[in-house]
Amino acid sequence: MRGWIAKRATELKREIVTLFYAYRHPEVPWYSKLLIMLTVAYALSPLDLIPDFIPVLGLLDDLVILPLGILLSIRTIPKEILEECRQRAREPVKDLRLRRTGLALVLGTWLLILAIIAVIILRRVL
Repeated sequence: MRGWIAKRATELKREIVTLFYAYRHPEVPWYSKLLIMLTVAYALSPLDLIPDFIPVLGLLDDLVILPLGILLSIRTIPKEILEECRQRAREPVKDLRLRRTGLALVLGTWLLILAIIAVIILRRVL
């Protein structure tokens, strides 16, 4: 059972890298890039929708939301591009741009979410 879980975790990590490369691909549609941005940001973010210390539900979001986001993201990417990005994801990552871009993606997504929340609150208050 442990081996199966470790294998699945490795596959999920590789799919996140695949999504990163797909996000940077110029032929990927904008709606795919939006979904990829949200999925990768959620995967890399230290914040969860449901905190992990809440029994069962805390881990359920990682077991359901993240794989669902990956699945939906992958389904919106054209097949040829997806295979090209998967091939790149199999190669060792030596590029520091991947790390910097990942950090920028996480921070940018959270700033966007905070800005939307701020606008909603301000509209209700004013």
